[in-house]
Amino acid sequence: MDDESLFVTLDHMHSVPAFNGSGRGYCHKGGRALAARYGLDWSQIVRDGGINAQQLIDTGDALALHLVEHARREVACGQ
Repeated sequence: MDDESLFVTLDHMHSVPAFNGSGRGYCHKGGRALAARYGLDWSQIVRDGGINAQQLIDTGDALALHLVEHARREVACGQ
């Protein structure tokens, strides 16, 4: 699956491993802040249940890229 067709869901966001290994998941407050920082529509993301991976990649943000990698692994395991 390529990044144009990969859909990163809120479930991916809630289950992504923390960088330091101390927990799992990103909170909505952080998701809203990331969306605002990069001009993404948080309410649309929630309405759709996620966002296209390429939009996150285009931000270049380390947390967004980590989330996309997690979604790739999760989708690969499910196929």
